Amino acid sequence: MHSSLSLHTTPTTVRVSTFCNLRICYLFSLKSSFLTLLPLAQGCSNISIKFKQIHKPNSISSPGPSIKASMASSATKPFSVLFVCLGNICRSPAAEGVFRDIVKKRGLDSNFNIDSAGTTGYHEGDLADSRMRAAAKRRGIEITSISRPIKPSDFKDFDLILAMDQQNRENILSAFNRWKFKEPLPEDAHKKVRLMCSYCKKHDETEVPDPYYGGPQGFEKVLDLLEDGCESLLDSIVAENNLA
Repeated sequence: MHSSLSLHTTPTTVRVSTFCNLRICYLFSLKSSFLTLLPLAQGCSNISIKFKQIHKPNSISSPGPSIKASMASSATKPFSVLFVCLGNICRSPAAEGVFRDIVKKRGLDSNFNIDSAGTTGYHEGDLADSRMRAAAKRRGIEITSISRPIKPSDFKDFDLILAMDQQNRENILSAFNRWKFKEPLPEDAHKKVRLMCSYCKKHDETEVPDPYYGGPQGFEKVLDLLEDGCESLLDSIVAENNLA
């Protein structure tokens, strides 16, 4: 390949001309203080391009107002809450539905990421129990979640993990202790796991009972506890994270 390069510079411009008698031509582009070789289209014989030379200060200037606003927006991520029970078809989907309803009524939808899961995958892919959905609907609450088991990434993606009872909590922590040796997880992720009833103010129960094998009153009791706990939970999150 035969080629010649002429480079003409002034304080404000750089002129590059290349000539070649084969199929490949190259264009030098000025980037920072370096010239980068870039392949061009085939079949060219003469290219002459004029660039404006950008004089950059030694330090990077701060972004303008619009960039600052964009950066601030991306830096503020929603607060993520995960509700967990055994099979993710009764208590935790109900907790998700109740919390979503309360958050929506307060106009804080954009501030939250809300989900639910189970410590087992017995019902993975299923809708919530029809009895729980019916009981919630009578209170104006829609439960639309699909059952899934808890997964390792939940310990990274969620800021708070609410267990419905003590056994759920122990199972969640056991899973974390197994998974943290297989993949990188936050060392303090266990601190995210709390009991749902620890937020209740009107009720003395320490656990949300599983209503699966009981009658209609069991589902109503669960919703009473969840409405109490979720109200207090939201108050706590809003106060600690200045979300109001």
